[in-house]
Amino acid sequence: ARRNPLAFPFPGDFMSALICGSLAFDTITNFHGRFSQQILPDQVHILNVSFLVPTLRREYGGCAGNIAYTLQALGGQPVVMAMLGQDGAGYRARLAAWGDPSLVGEHTQEYTAQAIIITDEDNNQITAFHPGAMSQAHELVVPGRDRRQDLAIGIIAPDGRSAMWDHAHQMHAAGI
Repeated sequence: ARRNPLAFPFPGDFMSALICGSLAFDTITNFHGRFSQQILPDQVHILNVSFLVPTLRREYGGCAGNIAYTLQALGGQPVVMAMLGQDGAGYRARLAAWGDPSLVGEHTQEYTAQAIIITDEDNNQITAFHPGAMSQAHELVVPGRDRRQDLAIGIIAPDGRSAMWDHAHQMHAAGI
């Protein structure tokens, strides 16, 4: 019987999937108040605020990291290609626990990309994003079929602009 090629494959059907995109640390905090009570519309031109955030947690994030985590949970075989910074050893170990981190680079002059998110009681958010090492992801090169025959499919997730452009063209050239 022939399978529909557009049907979602069963987990056992997966070959390795190359996932190009960002890896980031997400720092998530909660402000026990409302931004609307702290940020006055008529004084936005002189904005200077500070929020007490009694809760804080750090999560592994980034588009490639989130996709790879979910793919492995479904039984897939993720191969992440992304750039970590000088603080990324823990993230690399996490990737190694459920995927192939051999294509993850490390930029020793930068920190890993980071998102700092403050959420208020109304679920409004203020986010600061530092791209860090992600800005150097274009230095990574998609391996050709002569090096990696196991890469059946690929995903281009949000990343540095040049990296997304280059990796899409490299995947096409490699037949991924």
